[in-house]
Amino acid sequence: MNFCRVFKCLLAIALLAGAAQAKKLDVITSTTDMAALAQEVGGDKINVEALAKGYQDPHFVEPKPSFLLKLRHTDLLIVVGLDLEIGWLPPLITQSGNPKIQVGGSGYLDASQFAEILDKPTGTITRAMGDVHPLGNPHYWLDPDNGRRIAKGIAGKLSELNPPDAAYFQQRFQDFDKRLTDAEKRWDTEMAPYRGRKVVTYHTSWSNFARHFGVAIDGYIEPRPGIPPTPQHTLEIIKLMKRDNVKVAMVEPYFDLKTPNSIGAATGAKVIVMLPSVGGEKEVTDYFKLFDYDLGLLTNAFKSAQ
Repeated sequence: MNFCRVFKCLLAIALLAGAAQAKKLDVITSTTDMAALAQEVGGDKINVEALAKGYQDPHFVEPKPSFLLKLRHTDLLIVVGLDLEIGWLPPLITQSGNPKIQVGGSGYLDASQFAEILDKPTGTITRAMGDVHPLGNPHYWLDPDNGRRIAKGIAGKLSELNPPDAAYFQQRFQDFDKRLTDAEKRWDTEMAPYRGRKVVTYHTSWSNFARHFGVAIDGYIEPRPGIPPTPQHTLEIIKLMKRDNVKVAMVEPYFDLKTPNSIGAATGAKVIVMLPSVGGEKEVTDYFKLFDYDLGLLTNAFKSAQ
């Protein structure tokens, strides 16, 4: 074998090794919020995509054939858990045939294990209670402290799957942690004049958000989770809001505004469409912008109610 042939072989081996080392991890998430947090810590070392859109109700997502193809070839699947995706995702995971992302597999990550979970029901749970989540409220990412915990957990999983880039993922998390701490100071300052203010919300999406930012949820437009408002319950909410001087109603973008608007008209309350997820509006492209958007809406509503 002459020198040129040996050199070409060595060069080819080096190029293949470099390509293998440079391969990005493919990450699929159930929601845009998990994708946003994964992107924060994964940077340019991962390709990440969410199955649900930010404007969709994550409880009810229409499974698509394209989802199967994405799940079949991904290295890591990140789910919200707590049965949020139970109506659509488990069959897709099974049908994907990807052993890595089966529950308990090396490429399956339930982000709820890192978060502080609220609203864990006690006692017997029946269908009469509505769509109650037996394991607790799955909208935990709407507390920035949980966002920090989830990002740290994702960085750990990425490091486990790709050890050569572990230092990179940890550095990305440290940077995210610092920027989130700075943002929290700004958000807390914005909300300081309104701590303790009462609101009503359509669904139980806002427990973690309300606790973190000091807002009191006085009632729900749904009579029970997942149950559409009835005329009788709507009248009860109107009485409650008048009695407690509640001037803000928070509604998710995927619910009909007819009943909330009628409640607003009867009580003089401001009805605002709050975004539970990144991507709910085009300009809300990351985790920081989600809170910027929602807190801007909420503080402006409180100001106008004074």
